[in-house]
Amino acid sequence: MSMMEEFKAFAMKGNVVDLAVGVIIGGAFGKIVDSLVGDLIMPVVGKLFGNMDFTNLLVVLGDNPNKLTALADLKKAGIATFAYGNFITILLNFIILAFVIFMMVKAMNKAKAAAEPPAPPAPPTPEDVILLREIRDSLKK
Repeated sequence: MSMMEEFKAFAMKGNVVDLAVGVIIGGAFGKIVDSLVGDLIMPVVGKLFGNMDFTNLLVVLGDNPNKLTALADLKKAGIATFAYGNFITILLNFIILAFVIFMMVKAMNKAKAAAEPPAPPAPPTPEDVILLREIRDSLKK
C-alpha cells in the first residue's frame, strides 16, 4: 500500500473525522464561553467588587518608566507583569467550559442508556442442575 493510500485510509476512519469535527466545534464553543465570561460575567463580578476591572489586576515586575497601568499597554511595551486578574478570568472560562462539557456528556450518557434495549433475562436454570446442586449441598453437610 502506498503512503498516500495509507494516509487516505487513516484520514477517512470515523474516529479521525469525529475528532476533527469535535476540535472545530470545541474551538467555536470556546469563543462563546470566552465572550460569556469576558462580556457578561466578569463585568457583573467586577461591579459587585466595586467597579473593578479584572483584566487590569496586575503587579508590574519590571521597570515602568511611563507609568503604564493597562495590561495591554504593559505587554506591548514588553514590561514584565504578574497578571493575576487575567488568570482569574481564564480560570473562570475553564470552570464554565468544563461544567458545560460535563453536562453535555452526562446528557449524552443518559440518552445513550435510554436508547439501549434492556438486557434479556437470564434463562432459567435447568432442573437437573438444580437437583445436582441440592445433592452437592447435602453431601457437604
